[in-house]
Amino acid sequence: MPGLIETPAHIWIAVAPVDMRRGLDGLTAIVQHSLGYSPCAGSAFIFRNRAGNRLRLLLWDGNGVWLCQRRLHRGRFVWPQASDPVFALSQAQWRWLVAGVDWQRLSATPSAEWRV
Repeated sequence: MPGLIETPAHIWIAVAPVDMRRGLDGLTAIVQHSLGYSPCAGSAFIFRNRAGNRLRLLLWDGNGVWLCQRRLHRGRFVWPQASDPVFALSQAQWRWLVAGVDWQRLSATPSAEWRV
């Protein structure tokens, strides 16, 4: 995230879809109560709508809170099927996610059984 927003130390995906009508206060409440994190710890939290074509990013930068949104015109964002309510992403995975690329396949280990 070059530019005005500094790169956060940790990037967390909220696995369950959220209502995109929620603003700063609603998403902050999810971070605190549902995910169990402090929204002011310098981490970024990513939320997705049920259709999978919109993301919202919540980030405290030390001065205030950023709320950013991205929408894909075609396709869906690839989302983890985790049993935990949150999932950690690396910086590289974050860049692929917002580009609409299947970031989970980029770091997949090849199959041990390879046949010709």
